[in-house]
Amino acid sequence: MIIGICYDLKEDYLAKGFSPEDTAEFDKSETIDGIENALHELGFDTDRIGHIWNLTSRLTQGDRWDLVFNIAEGLRGFGREAQVPCLLDAYDIPYTFSDPLVLSLTLHKGMSKRILQNLGIPTPAFGVVESQEDAMKIGLPFPLFAKPVAEGTGKGISASSKIQNRKELISVCGSLLEEFHQPVLVETFLPGREFTVGVAGTGREANILGIMEILFKESEEDNIYSLSNKENYKERVEYLRVNDTMAERAKQIALAAWRGFGCRDAGRIDLRSDAQGLPHVIEINPLAGLHPVDSDLPILCGLAGITYHELIEMIMQSAMKRLGFKNGKAPDSRPCCQGACNAASIKK
Repeated sequence: MIIGICYDLKEDYLAKGFSPEDTAEFDKSETIDGIENALHELGFDTDRIGHIWNLTSRLTQGDRWDLVFNIAEGLRGFGREAQVPCLLDAYDIPYTFSDPLVLSLTLHKGMSKRILQNLGIPTPAFGVVESQEDAMKIGLPFPLFAKPVAEGTGKGISASSKIQNRKELISVCGSLLEEFHQPVLVETFLPGREFTVGVAGTGREANILGIMEILFKESEEDNIYSLSNKENYKERVEYLRVNDTMAERAKQIALAAWRGFGCRDAGRIDLRSDAQGLPHVIEINPLAGLHPVDSDLPILCGLAGITYHELIEMIMQSAMKRLGFKNGKAPDSRPCCQGACNAASIKK
């Protein structure tokens, strides 16, 4: 059974002249090595495809794979994470992780929060700012928190993201609009504990891998999970496995969000608690980082006693089961939604 691997390699884009921040979400070679080694240990043959341009070229040449392990983040637009899955769907090639709809909705934080509200899942009150005039109309009480509406890995987040007054709000939104050329999400700042929850599986079979609390050491961006703090996490951040009452509530909420959005195979849900101790969903990550050492999902799995090899095995088992693979062979036909038609809601 041949597993193709789609990814965006950081060094490829740096060589093309993109900046380190431009490539912050892209993968290091250690990630691809780790995934490929784990797949080999599981008995699969692999074929490194790379980014969408390589995939397009290979497809037009007639190349095909039994399954594609897709972690490609894409480069442009709100649908950038959906580009590779869309192409694979067009060629009827099965792949790991979520479908184009889920990947597009979760990348756009404003759309995600509207769906969370509809599902009855706690998420901070918010507004989407497309101009400085919009920022002047935000009626939420301070403090607020602002970030680009469709970035990951802490891009666009810094100490200035926590906003105390109208003047700061207009200034920060103006800077983010100019820098990232996309709307800004403005939401109520939550002062409580911050968690990330690992999830594996699809629909009713999804389960919690573990939960860890993110504790910030003293830094210039204290209590903010910024790009800088993420890149320097060994000095600035402490990760702690937790299992208290609030953490258990966070697990329930995370699982409801995962199922409600129809996420597949594995990923993360990020949450932060309000002043009353209720965890709120901050972000849904259906295409979570998989660096064996530095990414949050493998880190929390390690705290829960799950090895990197076991994590990759869970992802493959989930994908192959929902796709109907038996004895390493693909089925004659696949379900239209590939097993992700389960929704769940949770009330505040």
